[in-house]
Amino acid sequence: MKVRAPGKLLIAGAYAVLDGASALVLAVDRYAIADGDVRAANPTPEVLAAIKAEEAPEVDASALRDGPHKLGLGSSAAMLVASLGVAYARAGRDILDREVRDALFAEGRRAHATVQRGGSGVDVAASVYGGVLDYAIASDGAPLVRDAALPSGVVLKVFWCGEPASTSAMRARVDDLRARNAGAYRARLDGIASASREALAAGARGDAGAFLSAIRDGADALLALGHDADAPIFPASTIGLTRLALDEDAAFVPSGAGGGDVFVHVGRGPASTRFVDAAAVAGLFPVTMLLDSEGVRVLP
Repeated sequence: MKVRAPGKLLIAGAYAVLDGASALVLAVDRYAIADGDVRAANPTPEVLAAIKAEEAPEVDASALRDGPHKLGLGSSAAMLVASLGVAYARAGRDILDREVRDALFAEGRRAHATVQRGGSGVDVAASVYGGVLDYAIASDGAPLVRDAALPSGVVLKVFWCGEPASTSAMRARVDDLRARNAGAYRARLDGIASASREALAAGARGDAGAFLSAIRDGADALLALGHDADAPIFPASTIGLTRLALDEDAAFVPSGAGGGDVFVHVGRGPASTRFVDAAAVAGLFPVTMLLDSEGVRVLP
């Protein structure tokens, strides 16, 4: 038995999702694949928080990496979800059933948060449910997972920075900003939250122009947050690319917390040759992937 779980791209709502804002997250066809016939030699801490060591399956997450480096596509969440998928399938539970998926998500989110010392669970949701999602955390702490959409004609192109980023380190700098300047923190997160709401609304009504405008607004808010928090959410090599994307009526944003990992070019068509060449000069290179619409599932 093998079970696969997709990685994710978070293109709107980063940081603000921890404060209750909606985030726009996409599942991608880069998978962690758990092999239920092989016992894991070194289960990840997240897997061990949910499954006994002797029951943890071996997981191949090479598609979510560039050699030894994580690409920033939510590999720890995907490995956890694939492993839980094996456990659920062994127990005779249909992981395509929505109620079963809800239970798997809840268990995976708890285990992931325990090891990561918090987090929203947005990457776990993408790995479980797949597709395009509107993800938020309600005031009582309960996650809200709803289907979302991208407008017709919008094309995403993913670029790898060549350097892995530490989400926890970036969050620590943003948390420090909240402690020393609550007003600036609130203003920046409100900007990110507003842009994410606009992107989700534009996607729902199929308005590509408004969607791209909202993604750019979100990028601007993240750039300002990075400046105020002294956090390289946009590494220096990416600043010129954000301007070039704007010139081409597109947007260029980090997936998630930024600081490295992968960035996403969002436009009305494929990224131009000029943009791809400029990205290469800056040390960023395209990574091929498509949307995943299936979420976690047992492979034939």
